[in-house]
Amino acid sequence: MSVKPLFDRIAPVYDRLNDWFSFGQHRIWKMMAVKWSQAGVGDTCLDLCCGSGDLTRSLAWQVGETGQVYGVDFSWELLQVARKKSLGYPNISWIEADVLHLPFADCFCDAVTMGYGLRNVADISGSLQEIHRVLKPNATAAILDFHRPDSGYMRQFQKLYLQTIVVPIATQMGLGEEYAYLAPSIERFPNGKEQINIALQVGFANAVHYPIANGIMGVLVVTKR
Repeated sequence: MSVKPLFDRIAPVYDRLNDWFSFGQHRIWKMMAVKWSQAGVGDTCLDLCCGSGDLTRSLAWQVGETGQVYGVDFSWELLQVARKKSLGYPNISWIEADVLHLPFADCFCDAVTMGYGLRNVADISGSLQEIHRVLKPNATAAILDFHRPDSGYMRQFQKLYLQTIVVPIATQMGLGEEYAYLAPSIERFPNGKEQINIALQVGFANAVHYPIANGIMGVLVVTKR
């Protein structure tokens, strides 16, 4: 299944399902990513794979009226949802683009965030290279995504939760196939240590992975030289 049509189809209920499945905790995790990105007042920032714009709006609040945030996603349908929810944020611009080919100059931005996007790109190394390219020297990116817990108990819990809660609820809404992809995508996704190694290989000076939510989620924080 192609990932882009998948996100186009789930766009109308994306926010509602995120709230249900995470019990609202995804908003806290996204705020943690904004904090770790070190975005400051007046900065120019990118929120990649922005979806419905939760992280984008948090970044816009963080950088203030003198800053500028670009929400980037390849799903036109999700960008329409983001636009409607963000009418009171004049410092946000929405860009339909592939994160493997960002339409920004080298050393363009002061900070980058990405929420639940790195796991879905066709080329993880290539995506991190693009992030490295557009970041200014000494700037930071914070990348939030699912993670396979080190604990066997928590890994089993994660699998059971996806199989017995997430997929059945999504199926009732006609989106079972779309959400069934979560478990295999998490299984294929590099763990925290592997993400660090990839980030260092593409040229980041520092890379740290922070497991959160008992290791079910994680934030990769990378800094350019």
